[in-house]
Amino acid sequence: MSAQRTVRRLITYALLFALVVTAAVGLGGLLGRLLVAGTELASDDVSGLARSLAFALIGGPLAAILWWAVWRRLEDPEERSAVGWGLYVAGAYLLALLIASTNVLNTLSALIGGDGPGWRLSFAASLVWAAVWVWHRWMWRHPRKGPTALADVPTVLGSVLGLVLAVGGAVSALSTLLDAALRGAATEASVGKQWWVSALQSLVWAVGGTGIWWWHWKHDGGRKLRTGLAEVALITVGVLGAGVLTLAGSGVALFVVLRLLFDRTEPLVLLLEPLAPAVAAAAIGSLVWVYHGNIARRRSDATVQGGRLVTSGVALVATASGIGVIVNSVLAMTSTPLAGAGARTLLLAGVSSLLVGGPVWWLAWRPLEPVAVAGAGLNARRIYLVAVFGLSAVVAVVTLLVIGLRMFEFFLSDVSGGSLIEQIRAPLGLLVATGLVFGYHFAVWRQDRTVLAASGLAAAGPVRPRTIHRVILVAGSDPEPLRRVIDEVTGAGVTVWKRADGSAVGVAGGEERRAGGTQEEQLAAALEGVAAARVLVVADQHGGIDVIPLQG
Repeated sequence: MSAQRTVRRLITYALLFALVVTAAVGLGGLLGRLLVAGTELASDDVSGLARSLAFALIGGPLAAILWWAVWRRLEDPEERSAVGWGLYVAGAYLLALLIASTNVLNTLSALIGGDGPGWRLSFAASLVWAAVWVWHRWMWRHPRKGPTALADVPTVLGSVLGLVLAVGGAVSALSTLLDAALRGAATEASVGKQWWVSALQSLVWAVGGTGIWWWHWKHDGGRKLRTGLAEVALITVGVLGAGVLTLAGSGVALFVVLRLLFDRTEPLVLLLEPLAPAVAAAAIGSLVWVYHGNIARRRSDATVQGGRLVTSGVALVATASGIGVIVNSVLAMTSTPLAGAGARTLLLAGVSSLLVGGPVWWLAWRPLEPVAVAGAGLNARRIYLVAVFGLSAVVAVVTLLVIGLRMFEFFLSDVSGGSLIEQIRAPLGLLVATGLVFGYHFAVWRQDRTVLAASGLAAAGPVRPRTIHRVILVAGSDPEPLRRVIDEVTGAGVTVWKRADGSAVGVAGGEERRAGGTQEEQLAAALEGVAAARVLVVADQHGGIDVIPLQG
C-alpha cells in the first residue's frame, strides 16, 4: 500500500506540475498577444494563437481540478509530509520565480533601452508567472497544508537564484563603466549603444537579483539554515563559484597588465578590451567570496574544512593550468625559434595563472601545517585527496591518448607538418602539470597515513565507525555550542528544536545525565559509545544533558 501511495503521488504531482506550466504558458501567450495586437489576436500566427488557447482553456481547468483534489488531501498529515508534495512546491516555486523575475528585468531593460513594443511580451509573461509564484508561495507558507518535507528548499534555491542574477548584473554594469573609462568611444562601438544605457540595464539586473537574494537570505531566514542543502549551496555557490569568478578575473587582469609591460604587439585598444570585464569579475567575485567565506567559517568544522578544500581545489586548477601553459610556451620557443610573440604571449598567460593561483592555494591548503588526526575535517581531506587522484588519472589518460595520436599522425603522415614537439607540446605541458599535482598529493596522502598510524589510528577508513546518523537537539535560546559538539563528536546531521519561550527543556530522570562540567563537556562524554542511528539530546534548565537513543 505504501508503494502504491508513493507511485500515485509521483504521478499526481508530476501531472500537476506539467498542467500548471502548460496553463501559465498559454495564459502568458494570450496576454502578450492582447497587449501587442489589441483585439486582433490572431494577426498572422493562427497556429500560435491556437496553441495558446488550447494551453490556457484546456490545461488551465484541468490544472485547477487536479490542484483542488490535491489540496483537499493535504488535510492528512501523511500527505502533507510526503516528499512528492515538497518537491512539487519547491520546483514550481523556483521555476515561477525564475521566469517571473527574468521577464520583469527584461521588461525594465527594454524600456530603458527603448527597444520598441517588444517589452510587452515579457511584461505579459512576468504578470502570469508572478501570479504563479505568489500562489505557490502561499501554499508553501500555509500553516496547515504547507510541505513539511523539503520545506527549506525554496529558501535555499531562491537565495542562490538571486545571488547569481545579482552577481551577473553587477559584473556587467561595473565592466561597462570601467570599459568606458579605459577605452572611451570604442565601448559604444562594441556594444552598439551608448555606454550608460548598457550600464543602467545591467544595474537593473543587479538590483533585481539583490532584492531576490535579500528576500530569501534575510527575510525568509536562509542565512540561519543549517541543513545539508544549505551548507552545500553555501560552499558550491558562495565559495566555489565566487572563487572561480575571482581567480579567473584576477588572472585575466594580470595577463593584460603583463602584456602591456612586455608584449605590446597589438593595438592598445585591443589589449585593453578584456581588462574591464576581468577587473569587474575579480572585484565582485571577491566580495561574494569573502562574505560567504566568513559565514562558512562560523559553521561546523565540516563546513569550514569544506570551504578550505574547495578554495584549495580552485586555486590548484589555476596553478596547474599555469604550469602547463608555461611548459607549453617553453617548448614552443625551443622547437620553433621563430615563434616570437605568440610564444611570449602564451608564457605570460601561464605566468599570470600561476601567480594568481599559487598564493591562494598556499593559503588555503597550508602545506606546512601538520595534519589533524581527529575531527570531521580528516575524512573531508581524504575525500579531497582521492578526488585529486581520480581527476589527475583522467587527465593523464586523456593527454596520453592525445600525445599518442599526434605521434602516430606525425610518423605516419607523408606531409611535413612541423616538428614533433610542436605537435605534442600542448598536451605534454598538461601532462607535466598533472604529474606534478599527482606526485605531490600522493606524497601528502602517504604522509597522512604515517601520521595516523603513529597516532594509533587506523590508516584506512574513517577515524571511528559512524553509528549516529541523525541527532535531534532540544535546547534553549542558544543551541549553537551544543550543535557544534554533536558535529565534532559524531559528524551526524543535527535537527534543532527550540522552545517558543526560549528556555531550556527539562526531562525528569535520565540514565545518561552527567553531573559536573559544562553542558558541552557533558554532551561530548554522553555521546561516546552510543550506537543508535538516531539520538535525542535534551538540555535541561539545570545544566544537565539527557542523551536518549531512539529506535528506527
